[in-house]
Amino acid sequence: MKISVIIPVYNEVATLPVILERVQKNKPAEIIIVDDGSTDGTREFLDRYKASNVKVFKHTRNSGKGAALQTGIKAATQDVVLIQDADLEYNPLEYERLLAPIEQGYADVVYGSRFVGSDPHRVLFFWHYIGNKFLTFLCNVVANLNLTDMETGFKAFRKEVIRSISLKERQFGIEPEITIKLAKKGWRFYEVGISYYGRGYKEGKKIRWTDGVKAIAVIIKYGLFSLN
Repeated sequence: MKISVIIPVYNEVATLPVILERVQKNKPAEIIIVDDGSTDGTREFLDRYKASNVKVFKHTRNSGKGAALQTGIKAATQDVVLIQDADLEYNPLEYERLLAPIEQGYADVVYGSRFVGSDPHRVLFFWHYIGNKFLTFLCNVVANLNLTDMETGFKAFRKEVIRSISLKERQFGIEPEITIKLAKKGWRFYEVGISYYGRGYKEGKKIRWTDGVKAIAVIIKYGLFSLN
């Protein structure tokens, strides 16, 4: 089974070379990097980086993670689409774990959960944890799922599954949008436990409490109304 790895990037010049080195160890058929208007030297690094399995797309301005993922999903050509953040929070060496339920024919969608399993998890912000749990709970209510980590940045989909929905959200709201829309179509969800090497704000973490508020609005919009 061949995979397209989508890496949305915004100002990650410090971590992108390391992530690419680790991703390449999986020998993916395709790596799609979407630079979302970086200004820190990421673009210059991508101009220099050459590999036969890498495609680079550049947004002229910062449009949001959702916009970057939409660009990557449209460009993907392989059997499975895997989302890999450009920071060092999620370990590319765990692809086999994420892909196994799809390869074995059980799953259409697999989420890597930071809250199950015995792997290492960095201890970070209490209120982020509470916010994540609340958003996951709210999403579960409207999608009729029992996920533990809807907001995870480590997800895999059969290509025809993620292409079966029309994505609209251009910011972090794309996470609940994907979940709700795929659940409403009846696709099979699985979760696997993963390690998590989280970052603090001084280390480059970008999500803010305001993104959580926006995510609530997205959950209400797609959960309570029949929007495509």
